[in-house]
Amino acid sequence: MRARRRRIAALAAGAVAMSTLTACGAAAGWGGGGGGGGANTINVLMVNNPQMIDLQKLTDQYFTKQTGIKVNYTVLPEDDLRDKASQEFSSQAGQYDVATLSNFEIPIYAKSGWVAPLSDDIAKDPGFDQGDILKSMQKALTVDGTVYGEPFYGESSFLMYRKDVLASKGITMPPNPTWQQVADIAAKVDGARPGMAGICLRGQPGWGQVMAPLTTVVNTFGGTWFDKDWKAKVDAPEFTRATQFYVDLVRRHGEKGAAQAGFTECLNNLTQGSVAMWYDATSAAGSLEADGSPVKGKIGYAPAPVVETKSAGWLYTWSWAIEQASTKQSAAWKFVSWASSKQYQQLVGEKLGWTRVPAGSRESLYSNPAYLAKSSAFAKPTLQAIEGADPNNPGVQPRPAPGIQFVDIPEFTNLGTQVSQDISSAIAGKESVKSALTKGQQLADDVAKQYRKREGK
Repeated sequence: MRARRRRIAALAAGAVAMSTLTACGAAAGWGGGGGGGGANTINVLMVNNPQMIDLQKLTDQYFTKQTGIKVNYTVLPEDDLRDKASQEFSSQAGQYDVATLSNFEIPIYAKSGWVAPLSDDIAKDPGFDQGDILKSMQKALTVDGTVYGEPFYGESSFLMYRKDVLASKGITMPPNPTWQQVADIAAKVDGARPGMAGICLRGQPGWGQVMAPLTTVVNTFGGTWFDKDWKAKVDAPEFTRATQFYVDLVRRHGEKGAAQAGFTECLNNLTQGSVAMWYDATSAAGSLEADGSPVKGKIGYAPAPVVETKSAGWLYTWSWAIEQASTKQSAAWKFVSWASSKQYQQLVGEKLGWTRVPAGSRESLYSNPAYLAKSSAFAKPTLQAIEGADPNNPGVQPRPAPGIQFVDIPEFTNLGTQVSQDISSAIAGKESVKSALTKGQQLADDVAKQYRKREGK
């Protein structure tokens, strides 16, 4: 999940509250605005990530000319996109026909009846090849056996490291490293080059910032935000050990300014040679291996470090969803099926270059010789990480809600962000981990009480 600072408006149905989302964001958005248009015009709300901008450039020539369907895009930074999407879908205003939503929102929106089911469209469109969608992505976008979203691209998380730096210290990265092994390596390579830290870990406040990697560490240390009976476990020994480990590691061997470092800062640090390792999103590999990158060919990729679990990588996808209130669902599906198709990936590869293909969504891409020729260093580790992610069983105990790097309930956006602020403060040395988690426990218990009451526990 990319670096994020985002806010989301209150969701209207069922007294569901969502606020203070953090997200990956460019500085500004642009686009055509929703609403209006004739029978052959659809309005699409989407995030302004580079892959989406490529899509926008290709639409007229390769979609509209083929189908006669004009697409009006509203393209926004992710924080604004989240606000706009929550307002639109909760009110069912019908201003937009399609929007980019993640695997955090889609299950919540599906249960609220805000997104249209896609299973019938898929059944009528065998050329779309739903079976080619990576199974973990299908599962994350399916609710009660019905598909509600189609992935545009997806990611998991893994450990990225400088092969040459480790080799200079006589270190071989284990094929399946534990967190203790990673900490030991970080200590040994800290200072291996002038100004080089041992590892980069997110410390910036936000549920999608520091809490994303940290929650995967909590999972593999045996912790959880809530147990299956909705009892808060934020100050439990396992959660505490994981958080103390994370804070100690980044304070002792992490990047400068760690308390304000997110995805972008860590990407820059590894690219510029300021750190020897980085644990984060698999999507970063495309930038590290891009033509012109000073570290192209120097990076190794290992699975997300573990302790008690067999795997620990997260799962995230930007996906297409159709608003239930849309009166143009047939045209909307034609757009969704094109924008998430094998043919579209091939188009991007041929017209724009294979490093720009939106990856992490379809199995066939990982057997495409043209794609593999440009991504051989990270394609297999990425696929293995995505396939190994299981949002329903991310830890050692049953959970009351799915999610690996988050808990898939509306309240987590506010809860995770509030807790993250104190953890970031601990990384900055301004607060103890115990103090941060004591406050976090109270916040989590306030959320848990609501669910226990609803479920009669």
